[in-house]
Amino acid sequence: MATHYDTDYYGWTQEQAELLRNGRLSELDTQNLLEELEAMGRSERRELESRLEKLFMHLLKWQYQSDRQTRSWKLTIEEQRRKAVRVLTENPSLKHRIPEIIADAYGDAVISAERETNIRRTVFPATCPWSFEQALDDTFWPE
Repeated sequence: MATHYDTDYYGWTQEQAELLRNGRLSELDTQNLLEELEAMGRSERRELESRLEKLFMHLLKWQYQSDRQTRSWKLTIEEQRRKAVRVLTENPSLKHRIPEIIADAYGDAVISAERETNIRRTVFPATCPWSFEQALDDTFWPE
């Protein structure tokens, strides 16, 4: 292999693509290709988790600081809903991982909500109080 994964990542990707395009499969750097493919999948999962974390944090703020609700919070909730739906639309196989992604995202959201609201995390529910469908529903606003 002329281009090495560790020294010229971009060149390596282009070389691997060319080898695939030309059907020269035996020349592929399969070990590093496998690692990159797995990393791409993890990246999409993290993207959904990040969107849900921001969404849950703002839903918590919306519910627990209703007297401080702002247009910015509302817009952030709307934006994160749209972006989460987009990630799922582009990666439908993530749907079977939703329960674990919600658990991870909600746990982080509680920490973020405590930091931003100064409300102790023990006040917030220990597990996500909303269904996935509720959280993504444009008409749902927790009271």
